[in-house]
Amino acid sequence: MKKTFLSIITMMMAIMGLAQPPGFQMPETNPDFANINYAGDDLEGHKLDIYLPKDGKDKHPLIIVIYGSAWFSNNFKNAAYMSLGKPLNDAGYAVACINHRASTEAKYPAQINDVKGAIRFLRANADKYGLDTSFLGITGFSSGGHLSAMAGVTNDMKTRTSGDITIDVEGNVGGNLDQSSSVDAVVDWFGPVDMARMENCETVKGGDSPEAVLMGIAPAESPDMVALISPITYISENTVPMLVIHGNSDSVVPYCQGVNFSEELKNAGKLSDFITVEGGEHGPVTFNEDTFKAMVDFFNTQRSK
Repeated sequence: MKKTFLSIITMMMAIMGLAQPPGFQMPETNPDFANINYAGDDLEGHKLDIYLPKDGKDKHPLIIVIYGSAWFSNNFKNAAYMSLGKPLNDAGYAVACINHRASTEAKYPAQINDVKGAIRFLRANADKYGLDTSFLGITGFSSGGHLSAMAGVTNDMKTRTSGDITIDVEGNVGGNLDQSSSVDAVVDWFGPVDMARMENCETVKGGDSPEAVLMGIAPAESPDMVALISPITYISENTVPMLVIHGNSDSVVPYCQGVNFSEELKNAGKLSDFITVEGGEHGPVTFNEDTFKAMVDFFNTQRSK
C-alpha cells in the first residue's frame, strides 16, 4: 500500500510543475465535505474539500494544504490530499485542501487573497464542519509552498508597499472579515520564495516564467512587484514558526530557495528546522515516510505549545 501511494505521488509530481494536461484525471478521493465554495460564487478556484479523521471525535485541529502547479491550476485540490493531506489526516488532523484562482485568471495578490478567504471561511464555519481552529497550520508544495509561506509571513497584515506599488494582502474574498486569517505554523515544501533569485540562484527569470504570468509583468521590469511576491522579504517578528523541506536535486525550484529562506528565518528566530533531502527532486524522493513524519511531528510540537 505504501509503495502504491508513493508511486501515485511520483506520477503526480511529474506534472505538477505545469497545469493539468488535456484529459488528465486526478485519482479519486473521498472527502467528508466536497466542493464547498468558500467565496460564495461559482468559481472552480474557490472550492475546497474537508477530510476528517475517523476517530469518533467531535472536533479536530485543522491543517490547510495547498497544491503546486506553478500557480497555473485552479483545481488540483485532490493532488494536495494525495500528497500531503493523507499523512496529516492519518495523524488525527482535519485537512482542508483548497483551490485558488489560476494565474491566467487573476494576477497576484488574488491567490493569497483566496488563501486568506478560505481561512476566514473555515474559522467562521468551524462548528459546522467539526473543526478546532484554536490551532491552524498550513502547508503546501512548490507554488503551494510559496502561498503557505506567504500566509505565514503576513499574519494581521492588510496591505504591503514596495516603492510605488501597494498590494492588498488580506483582500475580501468570501467576506467573513470578522474572522482572523492568521495561521499558527507553516511547512514549506520546496516553494519558490525569493523571485529575485530564481534564475541560477542569482537573478530573476524571464518574461515567460510562471512568476511573470503570476505578476502580469516580466520580473526584470518590476523589482518592487518581485519583492511583494516574495515571502523572504516579509520575514519579521510576526512570522510564525516554519519547517522548510527541499531536495538538493530539485530541477524546478532551485535548492538555494530553501537554503536562503531557511537562513533568513533562522536569523529571525522563526526556523524550526530545514530538512535537506539528499537526491530529492521536485516531489519524488523528497516526499517520503521520513519527511511526512517530520511534517506531522512539527505540527504536533507547535500545537502543544
